[in-house]
Amino acid sequence: MSPSPKPPHPVARRGFLIGAGLVSTGAALGTGLALPGGAGRAVAAPAPPRPDLMTAALGTPLDDLPDALREAREAGPRLTGQAAKSAARAAEAARTLTPFLDPLPVPRVLSGRKGELTVTMRPARVRLHRSLPHTRLWTYEGTHVGPTIEARRGSRLRIAWENDLSGAYPLPAVRVPFAYDPELPLMWDRPGREGSTPRADVAALPPWTVVHLHGAVTGGGNDGWAENAVLPGSAQLAEYPNDQPAAGLWYHDHAMHITHLNVMTGLGAGTYLIRDEEEKRLRLPAGDREIPLVIYDRNLDLDADGAFTGDLLYKGIVVANDPYELVRPFTGPFNLVNGVIWPHLDVDAGWYRFRALNAANNRPYLLKILDESGTELPPTAFLLIGTDSGLLPRPDPVTAGVPLTPGERADLLVDFTALRGRRLRLVNALPEPGARPDLMEFRVASRAAPGSFVPPKQLATSFKPVEPPATAPERLVVVTPVYPKDPELWEMEETDPPEGPLPVDGIVQIEDEHGTVRTFRRIAATFDDPVRFTVAAGATERWRFLSLEKSPGAFPHPMHLHAVAFQGLSREVYDVSSFTAFELDGGGYGMGTTTPIRHLRHAPLTAAEKGPKDVISLAPAQLITVGATFEGPPGRFMHHCHVYEHEDMMMMRPFVVQPKAVMSLAPHHGHRSHGRKSAG
Repeated sequence: MSPSPKPPHPVARRGFLIGAGLVSTGAALGTGLALPGGAGRAVAAPAPPRPDLMTAALGTPLDDLPDALREAREAGPRLTGQAAKSAARAAEAARTLTPFLDPLPVPRVLSGRKGELTVTMRPARVRLHRSLPHTRLWTYEGTHVGPTIEARRGSRLRIAWENDLSGAYPLPAVRVPFAYDPELPLMWDRPGREGSTPRADVAALPPWTVVHLHGAVTGGGNDGWAENAVLPGSAQLAEYPNDQPAAGLWYHDHAMHITHLNVMTGLGAGTYLIRDEEEKRLRLPAGDREIPLVIYDRNLDLDADGAFTGDLLYKGIVVANDPYELVRPFTGPFNLVNGVIWPHLDVDAGWYRFRALNAANNRPYLLKILDESGTELPPTAFLLIGTDSGLLPRPDPVTAGVPLTPGERADLLVDFTALRGRRLRLVNALPEPGARPDLMEFRVASRAAPGSFVPPKQLATSFKPVEPPATAPERLVVVTPVYPKDPELWEMEETDPPEGPLPVDGIVQIEDEHGTVRTFRRIAATFDDPVRFTVAAGATERWRFLSLEKSPGAFPHPMHLHAVAFQGLSREVYDVSSFTAFELDGGGYGMGTTTPIRHLRHAPLTAAEKGPKDVISLAPAQLITVGATFEGPPGRFMHHCHVYEHEDMMMMRPFVVQPKAVMSLAPHHGHRSHGRKSAG
């Protein structure tokens, strides 16, 4: 039983960077907030509501915050003088970059010889758009999106990821205070530095990289452990068993603390396709009719005159600086597909297979294909046939777009047969999609394509739903809100209710749909905390992910487990208003529930989420349960939020898979426990 806590103090007043400077109590926009003092209060006072414009900076569309918009417009522009002129030039530069000029690059295909392959990371200069200067990049084999690697199921592939990088870090990075001007695009949708000086700490970074094959069921020594990065002149050696169903995996940098930067240097993505006989029998579109679509957003640097320099730019928007500096995870104005801004693709009037991947740092996408009049493709011409870790049991007609959070994939069939001579656009249908909603254009040939294809009614007949038994181990992972500090990832274990008043730091109580209240305590919260989740090899478990974020429009957290495919079992919506923050004795901030968070309703899972997954979208105030069978090799792995900035600020935890017989001999199990209670 947890000890009785000391009464905490309320959260102290803090300022938010929502205009030209700090907003204090009663200042412009009505967002300055203060709590009364009160050392020695019996019960912690809840933190004040997050200011609306800060909420907007963290993902909620401004259209969903009418009071903030109205007050901001009444206050007038927040930028003046040279800052306003520079921002206006930046917005104009984004508007004048013409879409659909460049053809879509299709990455070349590599496969191993005698089960071995070398992929070299090296510098390159490439064009992201024909109207831009060349861009300095660090790349896989010289291209902005790495080559596609193909492997056969059951055939091991050993890859030497060689680091041949050199030169200065090719990504200038700045931090800019958040300023809202209703006459201009939002700051993250404008190119340029906003008058800030590039960060010296980023410029000093060495070419320190490690490759993670995302979705691979492989041993811990081959998984791309974040701290096992290599410097130039060395190679990372990895062996991939490929002992898993046909799927579209992908590789990307995973270096500790700096993944969010390294991926933007050009080490962001390459497709890795596992093939098997089940997929082959379906006779799906192949060759030049099977095309990866690697989608992400970027920003571009400008010179003093407002002209593009060719350099990519990491622009971090500071949304708070007291008591902690909070920086919005990256989104940028320019969406790229296969490494090019707003490209086009010439297609035949027939069926195509597109392997879509969201490789962005933070931005979610809702993919739709629209004709010239803005009409969506009919569901008979747009089918989802697979997701992250393989094919679905049957095709799922796309009726409301294809949602993809960072790390998620979609295996898509598109029929252009009835669209001869037409031009269609792949768009992001979510609010605030960047400088424009367009991602790319399809230009359909005027003649009918030879041959015919009929989508199969059944796909992965070998697919078997995961059904954890009632006695299956259950893991609970909690994600805290962005207030009053960065979000945290907590591993939890069930415990007795604490004595004394609530809230208690790290204590979360949950009331389920049946009215049963369970109490959980935080047992780990940073990457450096000891391993608390040890999984028996071959075991089937339930993993539950709970978001305590209160703003319904905030960007979701894409939750990722290494080394295993899982399936969504349920999604539930909770009233999380009782989760609060408070000042701890001795400094710092604690968080916990004042009363149990309460079950409100069940929400549906998509067909994709019920299929084979390795990333699942966790929306605010939701609890998602997935089932996973850990059939792969044992080892030490990671689970984390796939927003790169979040994993780099410790929203990532290690877990271990061990043979059950080995676990039984651990000192804290069975007759060797010597009376000590298991830690989890």
